[in-house]
Amino acid sequence: MESIDNLFDNFKSKIGTTIGQSEWININQNLINDFANLTMDNQFIHIDQERALKETPFGSTIAHGFLILSLSTKFFVDVVGEIEGEKMGINYGFDKLRFVNPVKSNDMIRGVFKLKEVTRRKPNEILFKHDLTIEIKNVKKPAIVCEWLNLSIF
Repeated sequence: MESIDNLFDNFKSKIGTTIGQSEWININQNLINDFANLTMDNQFIHIDQERALKETPFGSTIAHGFLILSLSTKFFVDVVGEIEGEKMGINYGFDKLRFVNPVKSNDMIRGVFKLKEVTRRKPNEILFKHDLTIEIKNVKKPAIVCEWLNLSIF
């Protein structure tokens, strides 16, 4: 196992670089409906396709912003994966979070990670800050832009 000092130095050397991008995933209506049921957010813009077509500027139902944000963990695992020697990773929160563009039913999305900061908090902890952009395939404007904090405990 690589020492935490070496891991920290390695990550620090990557600040400002794009770490990677996840695979595209489809945000289909079943996923949107399941999220609506789970969160008890059944607003018509999410679940009523006919009404959304007639009464919204979106032309279809749209996913909940929190559904798209919740997929950040999947994207993180796709891009960063397991960190050698990490005992656990903790979602530490967000700085600057914007829901920029709605994700329509059947849009494809992915996460793109750029390492912004790496901080040694305790001898066995590294705090990462990534610029995360959640892109919509074939759409210029992203769905979400944020700074995401993840704490790795070794």
